[in-house]
This record gives sequence, structure tokens and C-alpha cells, in this order.
Amino acid sequence: MTPIIDGSGFREAVLAGLSARPRRIPCRFLYDTAGVALFERITALDSYPLCRAETALLDRHAADIAARVGAVTTVIEPGAGTMVKTRRLLAALDPVAYVPIDVAGAVLQEAARSLAGEFPRLAIVPMVADFTAGLTLPPGLDRSGPVLVFFPGSTIGNLSPAAARDFLAGCGRLAGAGGWVLVGVDPVRDPRLLHRAYDDPQGVTAAFTRNLLVRANRELGADFALGQFDHRAWWNAREGRMELHLVCTSTQQVTVAGCSFLFRSGDTIHVEDCYKYAPEHFHWLARQAGLSPAATWLDEDGLFSLHLLRPGAAPRLPS
Repeated sequence: MTPIIDGSGFREAVLAGLSARPRRIPCRFLYDTAGVALFERITALDSYPLCRAETALLDRHAADIAARVGAVTTVIEPGAGTMVKTRRLLAALDPVAYVPIDVAGAVLQEAARSLAGEFPRLAIVPMVADFTAGLTLPPGLDRSGPVLVFFPGSTIGNLSPAAARDFLAGCGRLAGAGGWVLVGVDPVRDPRLLHRAYDDPQGVTAAFTRNLLVRANRELGADFALGQFDHRAWWNAREGRMELHLVCTSTQQVTVAGCSFLFRSGDTIHVEDCYKYAPEHFHWLARQAGLSPAATWLDEDGLFSLHLLRPGAAPRLPS
């Protein structure tokens, strides 16, 4: 269970992102140990029902998923996090090996140790890596049987549509002929409900995004005045996404890793996008990536959907 390590590139990403216009830092850097803990708190909020809806879908349909995919040898999970939902799928599929991939190394190792206690016969090979940089697997992994790539939690929405298409194509290549890809997707909903989910009254999501600055202060010697950055979330109807920003409320000079950056009141750092896909729109995206929709499950309140995809369809180029 020794993890395969990959550097995070946090310093380089922050310096590049703060030098760009508009300023943007990739959302994967929200998920250090403290960020993962804050995100787990978000998923338990009444205003954020997505995690509960997806868990209920897995509870209800895990047996159906297992029946459709058959004897899967290996389950691969990019962005595995704490692996809470994965347990349901592993119990139903009973694979030989499980490869969780995540940038948060400490969280990944702890979750893998806990999972090993529950599944003692399962070979668990955690990889500390950024899955958006491409998916590769450790040598010696048993690929004699079908592979299922599991990508839950609507994380696909954090990628732009073009990046999501490319990522799905990579998942298809990783699954290979005879394999499967199972993706959790957040459908389009009332923007008022979305705003409440991404800017909760308790301020947990605000603490989650502001933790990016806490991390920069701690790891990069930055001197962000934390109280002078507000969390803002808004619905971008044209792009079909929620946007999360940190907004500077007063002029300040910030030093990060020895580099100086001027922030004026109203300047923003774009920290996350959350694209929403109706089932038919996601099917279109999957086909662009060369994947064929095999089954879709949608919860009764329309809060979440699971999509089982099969590699092998001819990719369709955008018209």
C-alpha cells in the first residue's frame, strides 16, 4: 500500500495564476488536508444535498451496476479523496485491485489504510498525483480482466467542457476494450438553490475557498490578509456553471514566495468552476470523447445522476 508520489506544483501554479489576468488558481489546490476536511463538512450541509443524493443512487443501484459490468478486475478512481462512496461500489463489484488517485497525499494514505481494514483481500495501490495531468498506472497492475474507472462527486464539473471531453477520453483509454467508466454528474438546477449550495449560510464554503490563501501563507511564505478576501459564488448562465471567486475588499500588496502582487479592492481570484449537465448534454459530451452511454440513473428529485459509459464509440468532432 505504499503510495506512488507526484509533486503538487503548488508554488508554480500560484505564481502563474496570480500573474495572469484574470487571476486564477486551479481548484485542485483547494484540497490539502484542511481543505478536504472542510469539503467533507460541506457535503453534510442541508444546503448541499449532492453527496447524499449520489450515495443514495449508489445504494439503490450498486447491484444493477455490478450486473451490467460483470467481473471487473480493477477499479481506478481519480480524485478518490476519503473514498466514502467507493466502499459501496467495491462491495458490489468485489474487484482484485483498487487504484485511488488524489493530490492530497496524507488524506489518500489514511483513507487507503482504513479501506484496507474493511477489504483485506483487495490490493490497494494509492497514487498521489494530479489526474488532470494525465492518467497512468503503476507497473505490474493486473490488467487481465475488465477495468472500471470510477469518477464520482460531480468532479467532472470542475473541468471545462473541452477538458472534460479530453479527460473522459483518457478514462476510456485507461478502461480499455471491455472496460467501463462510471461518472457522477450534477444536473442543471434552480440557480437560487445552487447559490445556497455554494455560498452556504454557515460560511463553510467560504472557509473552504479562503483556505487556499491560508495554505499559501503557510507553504509559500505569503502574507495574504485573510480578512480582506470575501468568498463569492455566482451562476454564469451563458457558460452553464457556478463560479467561485475570492474577492479582495481593500487595496493590499501581497508577497508570495518572494514575488510581489498588487491587489486593488474588487480584484478577484477565480478558484473554481462547477459546470452542470443535463443527462442528454452529458451523453453528447461522452460521445465526443468516444464513449457510449450504457445506462443512466437519476435520483427522484433531479439532484444527481450516475452515467455508465462504454469505451469504443467513434469520437464525434464538434460541428
